[in-house]
Amino acid sequence: MNEALDELTVKLKNLPDRPGVYLMKNARGKIIYIGKALNLKNRVRTYFQKGRPTDPKTDALVSKIRDFEFYVTDSEIEALILESNLVKEHRPIYNVNLKDDKRFPYLKVTVDEPFPRVLVVRRLKKDKARYYGPYTEALKMRKTLRFIFKHFNIRTCNYRLPDKKVKLCLEYHIKRCPGPCEDLISEEDYRKRVDDVLMLLSGRSAELVDSLRERMQKLSDEMEFEEAAKVRDMIDSIESVRLKQRVMADRWVDRDIAAFARSASDAAFVVLQIREGVLIGRQHFYMKIRPENSDTDIAEGFLKQHYMHNSSLPTEIYLSHEVEEKELLEKWLSGKIDKNVKIYVPQKGEKLKLVEMAHANAELLLNELLIQKQEYKERIPEVVLRLQQDLRLAKTPVTMVAFDISNLGQDDKVGSLVYFDKGKPKKSEYRHFKIKTVRGQDDYASLREIVFRYFRRLKTEDREMPDLLVIDGGKGQLSAGLDALNALDIKDQQVIGLAKRLEEVFVPDQKESIMIPKTSPSLRLIQRLRNEAHRFAIEYNRKLRGKRTIGTELQKIPGIGPKKAEALLKHFGSVKKIKELNAEQIIEAPNIGISDAEKIVAYLSSK
Repeated sequence: MNEALDELTVKLKNLPDRPGVYLMKNARGKIIYIGKALNLKNRVRTYFQKGRPTDPKTDALVSKIRDFEFYVTDSEIEALILESNLVKEHRPIYNVNLKDDKRFPYLKVTVDEPFPRVLVVRRLKKDKARYYGPYTEALKMRKTLRFIFKHFNIRTCNYRLPDKKVKLCLEYHIKRCPGPCEDLISEEDYRKRVDDVLMLLSGRSAELVDSLRERMQKLSDEMEFEEAAKVRDMIDSIESVRLKQRVMADRWVDRDIAAFARSASDAAFVVLQIREGVLIGRQHFYMKIRPENSDTDIAEGFLKQHYMHNSSLPTEIYLSHEVEEKELLEKWLSGKIDKNVKIYVPQKGEKLKLVEMAHANAELLLNELLIQKQEYKERIPEVVLRLQQDLRLAKTPVTMVAFDISNLGQDDKVGSLVYFDKGKPKKSEYRHFKIKTVRGQDDYASLREIVFRYFRRLKTEDREMPDLLVIDGGKGQLSAGLDALNALDIKDQQVIGLAKRLEEVFVPDQKESIMIPKTSPSLRLIQRLRNEAHRFAIEYNRKLRGKRTIGTELQKIPGIGPKKAEALLKHFGSVKKIKELNAEQIIEAPNIGISDAEKIVAYLSSK
């Protein structure tokens, strides 16, 4: 502890007087908080100064800090962007975090392609495409997509055009695609359609209608009456949608109205989207918070995360709560769309009423979430209650974890943890472990290591312990698991060992094993838990061996060593994907030059 503080003192003295981002770490080296600063030296030092202003969040954070690292940036805006990206990547427990939005779809417009497409995606990438969403209502997203394909005739194929020539497909023959694959439309004319789609997705439908009316008039003047009629039908369709939308402000005003309601651990956000004075949609999001997070923390965290990759930005954002870095956030948002973006917290009038409407919706969503959580807690399946009875456990095993070791050769010793909640897998809590301290094939020592590492993390981060720990094996394996818990001074953890041969259950401090009837649902439950841990461990082992094999294949290319092979696989995902790319695309991977890329293309094309 003293050594760690001494090291911190030395690092604090060497901090630069520059803008940047700092990452606070706990005793295990895990990132627990990410912040940004105009001056790293001044900002980071304030955490450790005596007599600093105290607040619950900072006090709790400082008590856990054992190390930090930092990144220097050229400006505070760059620091803000880097901070937001790192928070999204690492999700530290002391930052406020929007719940993972991978369940919500986005519409992606591949504007960097000669003939762009509109795709539904659930993950944002750092590419040149434009993303619209997330769509919290999937039905609305599907209607929008159907409208785009019907009226704008954007291609739906996945071919790389114009490199690849293909035969005209059904989409062309039913007049849903203009046939760029056979050069039946120029890039310039196709791009006009894409620009119309971008206007529509940005909520600029009135501007789009004005543009289409000009186009219709021009076609009429040129006596292209059939084409003019198509544009007229498109205008009618867009106008019919606008008539169903509620007018909320003067024309041309683009606003987001954002408000949240909170409990000790959750916040619910509602965003009302007003584009060109019309309410075009409502989005809702949930955020995991801590009791010590202030309303300002929550509002600021939401702004940074929600607008980080959003292509449809308004010029006015109205919030229910103040933010500390208003001017900096306005500058950052303005830079994203090359227009002035202003942030307001209204105190009276119509805009306050809109914020109150969003807040009322947020409160309803939060209450709904809390009711669902309570109902979930109270709804314990019969098989879980039966397991408690059969094992004579003091506490109902609502949450259970099981560990397994997969030991295929010396190089790939791995462990797995699976997590069941109310008798069902909760895959977001699954974990893999590479065995670090054990040499040779010693399953007991390997098990001891991963049990120790997992429970140490729970204890360090002050997280809830599982109700039941299930260890695959008999008395020896059970003893190894107990050794790990004892080393952490964890005394009241419920633990059992499940021996495979006779399916006996071993309990600490009990000589005789428990024999649950073979037909019992409770035995099948813990068997399923154990088997899932075994499957998960083997899957990870195979994945590691497969990666090493693939990496070895790439290393056959002159100039590609282990580090470059790893960088390629990390960036592109697979050799199959790399094989589809040209040299200009391959150099996007870190540390890969044009010479390397050309060798890779030549080698893989010969396979």
